[in-house]
Amino acid sequence: MPKIVIIDYGVGNLRSISKALEETGATPVISKLGQEIHAADALILPGVGAFEEAVKHLKPISQLILEEIDSGKPLLGICLGLQLLFTASTEGGLRKGLNVFNGKVVRLPKDLKIPHIGWNTLKVLRPENPILNSVPDGSYVYFVHSYYAQVECRDHVIAETEYSIRFPSIIAKGRIFATQFHPEKSAAVGLRMIGNFVNYVKA
Repeated sequence: MPKIVIIDYGVGNLRSISKALEETGATPVISKLGQEIHAADALILPGVGAFEEAVKHLKPISQLILEEIDSGKPLLGICLGLQLLFTASTEGGLRKGLNVFNGKVVRLPKDLKIPHIGWNTLKVLRPENPILNSVPDGSYVYFVHSYYAQVECRDHVIAETEYSIRFPSIIAKGRIFATQFHPEKSAAVGLRMIGNFVNYVKA
């Protein structure tokens, strides 16, 4: 079974992600150690909270993460983990991200109830993407966020969600996948997506 490291940088819902991975047959390890990250078959970048704090905690291992991505190692970003993959975020001022995806993270419109919390649907744009295997259009998933990503390249948007505006809820590029929602909190559909990621790593 693949060894998947959940990157522990002090921000994230690590135990529930680990439990979900175990249910799909993977061997999860929660770690921030360079040797563990390097030895992993794949990585998960979780995240809950503020972008600025996350970037600060992630900084000691950010270059290593980028090197692992460049080497072709699969990665799944979750919620704030998706946002950290972008060029920059406007949360707390303009803050630099990992720049894996070109684009900017911005606040949801002020006239909406913020944060966007609860179940919402996926509009599947690229059903052929491996992360969406057996995930039907209109599936419900669980969100908790106040910011969303503006993606420069529309080809990277795999699914969208509508919350007055349409925002990217799943993005992908090469062997990198990321969800704005929490698959580990999204019941059977979320577990299926985590299983799809594990199967992709195994393939």
